[in-house]
Amino acid sequence: MLKNTKELYGIRLAATDGDIGHVKDFYFDDKNWVVRYVVADTGSWLSGRQVLLSPHALGRFDQNAGVLPVNLTRAKIESSPSIETHRPVSRQYEIDYYRYYGWPAYWNGGAMWGLGEYPVPAAPSKAGTADRLKLHHRSDKHLQSTRSIIGYDIQAIDGPIGSVSALMLNDLSWALQEIVAGSGHWYSGKEVLISTRKVVRISYEESKVFVSLSKGDIARTTANELAGAASIGFGSAGFRD
Repeated sequence: MLKNTKELYGIRLAATDGDIGHVKDFYFDDKNWVVRYVVADTGSWLSGRQVLLSPHALGRFDQNAGVLPVNLTRAKIESSPSIETHRPVSRQYEIDYYRYYGWPAYWNGGAMWGLGEYPVPAAPSKAGTADRLKLHHRSDKHLQSTRSIIGYDIQAIDGPIGSVSALMLNDLSWALQEIVAGSGHWYSGKEVLISTRKVVRISYEESKVFVSLSKGDIARTTANELAGAASIGFGSAGFRD
């Protein structure tokens, strides 16, 4: 099921033995468009350090209760590898992090989560795995904040089409499947959905997201989605007022 990231910020994080804070942000891989970590705001509990939670440890969002279950104890999280607030996530940190929890590394294997398409708990890694992680971990880093790209301009082949207002998250695979784009005057002030598969690149220097679509492509796709949704009784699915 797809969920709007804007509606997930602030959701309570519940460990197996008590609350640990709330969702502050998501760090996503901007090459594969998948969330690798939830950034937790732990308040005064673990102040001065960032707490990152891999989807390997997370249950399903319960938006009615406003909670995201975390299948870890508070003590386990507190003893995890520490990273200072505002420090980037380094390769060495990820190696230490995955070694500590014993989860399969997402960068080993050809699937979205390394050996599979979904993040699942696994038995602790065998001895020597950490050395293999260092050898095979890619040298370039592409972890970015979902909050940081809100407001970025979206550049189609034939000109600007609006800006990023949110991202749509698949709560099973943790893939970011669609960009919610505010179209401004170009499309009557509506919000349109653009598949992340159509993103060519993100320019952080220019604060722009480039897509391999024209304005006509986006208009036709949105119109087709609306027609399809209306034909089966779902109403307006392709854009929002």
